[in-house]
Amino acid sequence: MPFTALLVEKAEDGAISQKLTTLDVDRLPEGEVLIDVEYSTLNYKDGLCLTGAGGLVRNFPHVPGIDYAGTVAESSDARYKPGDKVVLTGWRVGEVVWGGYAQKARAKADWLVPLPGGLTTRQAMAIGTAGLTSMLAVTALEAHGLRPGNGPVLVTGAAGGVGSVAVAILAHLGYEVAAVTGRPETEDYLRGLGATRIVPREDLADAPTRPLDKETWTGCVDAVGGTMLARVLTQMKYGGSVAAVGLAGGAKLPATVVPFLLRGVNILGIDSVMQPYEARLAAWRRLSTDLPLEKLDAMVEEAKLADLPELGAAILKGGVKGRVVVDVKAG
Repeated sequence: MPFTALLVEKAEDGAISQKLTTLDVDRLPEGEVLIDVEYSTLNYKDGLCLTGAGGLVRNFPHVPGIDYAGTVAESSDARYKPGDKVVLTGWRVGEVVWGGYAQKARAKADWLVPLPGGLTTRQAMAIGTAGLTSMLAVTALEAHGLRPGNGPVLVTGAAGGVGSVAVAILAHLGYEVAAVTGRPETEDYLRGLGATRIVPREDLADAPTRPLDKETWTGCVDAVGGTMLARVLTQMKYGGSVAAVGLAGGAKLPATVVPFLLRGVNILGIDSVMQPYEARLAAWRRLSTDLPLEKLDAMVEEAKLADLPELGAAILKGGVKGRVVVDVKAG
């Protein structure tokens, strides 16, 4: 059963290259479920894997693609039958295990989630890992008391995949959303998703010069980290929470303990990689109802496998807006 895949290879001199090639299913990793992949996405981690940056890929050749949706072709697990629609996020797929940039994939049954009713496989990947992460962040903030009407919620990295979906979810749920962006050309896009206020990135880009600033934000979905997260912490309202989901701005946090001691601020770490099955299923079900699906098209750029080497380099430079959905079945 030959299929098309985008294979990343490493030469003896360390050079990374990508090529479209034809493989057979016996090249796939072990797993109880064989999937006909229909759609995948391009995320920041995929950009790292495609270019070899960051050291995420240790074994070559490799098929990137950290999430995918498709149809079960074969299964030795009773939970999934041929013809079932499924979605996969996390579990180091596309980093350690071959991922979604191939027309066929094999996965462990525990890694999969049945596609919720009302979602197509394309919509599922328009949401993707970024959308799942956004929903996990919103759910965590609400578990710590966030409610509409309590004040503005900040979203950093708002024009990216996680940020775009977070803005749309929060606005749909009735929150007042402030979106941080460094690209003026994305302002109309963010307002279209529901942002009521645009915050220039330069307003939050520098490390804080004092331990506390004016109380401004009742909650925050932070997709950047680094100095921006440190600055946001100084502006949180008393008892506010930050759901931190990304490290694009670096892992160092030049902050003091003052926001935590004097304002009771919480940092909620969100990692979608190894979420329990129940949490993933609940988040996907909520995405099918609490995300305005009519706004997905505004977030989505569609690509084919051949487009990904160029797009992978662009996403690392912040040159990709919203979500990139990869039509894998088209080859």
